[in-house]
Amino acid sequence: MKFDKNGNTTYFEKKKTELYQELGLQARDLRFQHVMSIATRNNRIIMRMEFLKAVITPEFLLILDYRNLSLEHWLLNELASQLAGEGQLVTYSLPFEFRAIEAILQYWISKLQERLNTLQPQILEILEALVDPKLLSVDRSKLHILLQNGKSLSELETDVKVFKETILEILDEGEVIEELCLSKWTDPQVFEESTSGIDHAEEMELLLENYYRQAEDLLNEARELRVLIDDSESIIFINLDSHRNVMMRLNLQLTMGTFSVSLFGLIGVAFGMNLESSLEEDPRIFWLVTGIMFLGSGLIWRRLLSFLGRHLDPPLPPHVRMASWGSCLTFCVPRKAEANGRSSRHLPTHILTLDL
Repeated sequence: MKFDKNGNTTYFEKKKTELYQELGLQARDLRFQHVMSIATRNNRIIMRMEFLKAVITPEFLLILDYRNLSLEHWLLNELASQLAGEGQLVTYSLPFEFRAIEAILQYWISKLQERLNTLQPQILEILEALVDPKLLSVDRSKLHILLQNGKSLSELETDVKVFKETILEILDEGEVIEELCLSKWTDPQVFEESTSGIDHAEEMELLLENYYRQAEDLLNEARELRVLIDDSESIIFINLDSHRNVMMRLNLQLTMGTFSVSLFGLIGVAFGMNLESSLEEDPRIFWLVTGIMFLGSGLIWRRLLSFLGRHLDPPLPPHVRMASWGSCLTFCVPRKAEANGRSSRHLPTHILTLDL
């Protein structure tokens, strides 16, 4: 798919050998690889943005293998008008290769932003439902969806990092930036500075730096979302641990109660043996023994619960000791140690007084 300076579009098919010979390139330059790179060969710019592969010349933009569902809408409805000067690009006053590069970079950064805008509300909605303290259990279906979104977020972070590193490699090489200005080598007039007092190499550097900053902002948003997922995961684990501790404590209390009842139940076992004594003839002994069993079991269980509370409850924070006189509070604040290495016990103190 070929676009000229006026946005006119033509379609054609050619063999790979014929195409790279016509463009003055080599076969490896038109290799179909799902990588991200921006390179120059023989006054041609070769841009690979994964499934988007383009060759830019001072006269036209060539999109290789354009029959892609992800590219169809952009190629047919937006790219031609952008190259013709009807879009929102900022490089219309510059040569054609500037418009082509900006259009491709703008498309790719918008695709990354669109992916983040799709993931962000879904992740936030799931996290809000998972960290609800009223829930005693975690919905496994929501955890599965969160796992899938987390994987998609990781893929997005990787793509943004690769995009940012690709631009950074060019920004670190001044010669490559000069080579990206194709018209500078074909039209001597472009050596003259623009009306803003910046030559075309600096214009190209500013253009790439702009999209580098956008990628950096996008990566920061993705990282914040990742941190939010990690924090929410910690909250979920804390809630689960809290519920688990409650169940363990309840189980321990019931075990203590069973032990207390069993301990004093030995009295009933003793009276249940087939041995005769004078106690079974007294009609009041049944109520006396039963009362002793219930009272003793209750007292033992109460003592065990008190022992459990002393050892499981967190200690109270220490109180801050303050000296007060009348209506004011005075604190002794030690100064910082100076660089001469004096011992802290010999340092003077500041007296801070608060009026009440």
